[in-house]
Amino acid sequence: MPLQGVRTRPSARSARSPRARNALDVLDKLKLGLLDGSVDGPTLARLKVAAEGLTEESGDPGLDTVLSEIDLRVAVELAKAGIR
Repeated sequence: MPLQGVRTRPSARSARSPRARNALDVLDKLKLGLLDGSVDGPTLARLKVAAEGLTEESGDPGLDTVLSEIDLRVAVELAKAGIR
């Protein structure tokens, strides 16, 4: 019989997945904005915030590789927009 009311700490992997999804969502919005010429400051600001914490190690090498690639793409887009 499982213990009720016992909470376990979420793994680093599950904690980072929402951040990665958010960064990908903002990158997708940026892509659409670039295509229709409507890139705005708030989208770029969201992109910068979304990238925070993506490079922390999760303990899963595959996930860490994907997250570092997302982080690199975010950095490239921010640099192209002149934002550091």
